[in-house]
Amino acid sequence: MDLSKSNFDFLGKRRIALIVSSLLLATSIASLAINGLRLGIDFTGGTVLEVGYEQTVELPEIRNILETANLGDASVQHFGTSKEVLIRLPLKEGVSTADLSTQVMDLLNTLGTAQGKQLRVEFVGPQVGDELTEDGGLALLYSMFGILMYVTWRFEYKFALGSVAALAHDVVLTLGFFSLLGLEFDLTVLAAILAVIGYSLNDTIVVYDRIRENFRKMRKGTSEQIMNTSLNQTLSRTLMTSFTTLLVLVALAMLGGEIIHNFSLALIVGVLIGTYSSIYIASPMVLGLGITQADLIPPEKEGGEFDLRQ
Repeated sequence: MDLSKSNFDFLGKRRIALIVSSLLLATSIASLAINGLRLGIDFTGGTVLEVGYEQTVELPEIRNILETANLGDASVQHFGTSKEVLIRLPLKEGVSTADLSTQVMDLLNTLGTAQGKQLRVEFVGPQVGDELTEDGGLALLYSMFGILMYVTWRFEYKFALGSVAALAHDVVLTLGFFSLLGLEFDLTVLAAILAVIGYSLNDTIVVYDRIRENFRKMRKGTSEQIMNTSLNQTLSRTLMTSFTTLLVLVALAMLGGEIIHNFSLALIVGVLIGTYSSIYIASPMVLGLGITQADLIPPEKEGGEFDLRQ
């Protein structure tokens, strides 16, 4: 099928898309309000312990050992290779970082089938975690505001509102996905969400460029028809970009190890939602705001033609 000659009625299905998006947004917001996000140690504070072994070590064995000492809320994952393990321990009142790391190492070497060596230990205080939480939220807000200003300057304020609405839609649904599944939200996932904002905006800008170009070239047709034509013309580019990006992200999620699994997963979800929103959220939003050819055709300058006769 030649997508460059497609003629899908995307905007004709905008009401269905609105219903679907509204349900997804309501579910995401409800989950965030009730369950919240399972914040990682980066935000809540705690101890990070890296342990090295001479041979491959199984993670379930380490988790079982930690559960025997009432440390079942610890996060355990391979780090780099199957011979290195990263253990994240939440804050324990009245227990110092040194005492906690010593306790864990004693447990692993006493109850484990292999002897491990402590490679490093780090502590993230609750104050630092609170600062990261605040700074992360501000980073999202600042990026949205900057995008609003940029798109207003480059296109028109109706396009700016459409792009910000699409980006807010993408961020809320991605956060809702992590909240619903109870996946850990750490700094790597926050970085992935910021990357999703950039990816989704780039896709939306490409669509908006073609819409503006066609509004100036196509003198006949309604705004809906012109925008549908623009969406069909950029469809192949949108799908191919998303497909090739997803190939890399799926490979990272499957082969990259647990340390970047949530990062890859956030990007996969964000790319899928961003592709959908650039078609069914950003453009219908602009159409709903009443965009017309008059908004995009530059006004003729007075005195543009000079009478050269003397």
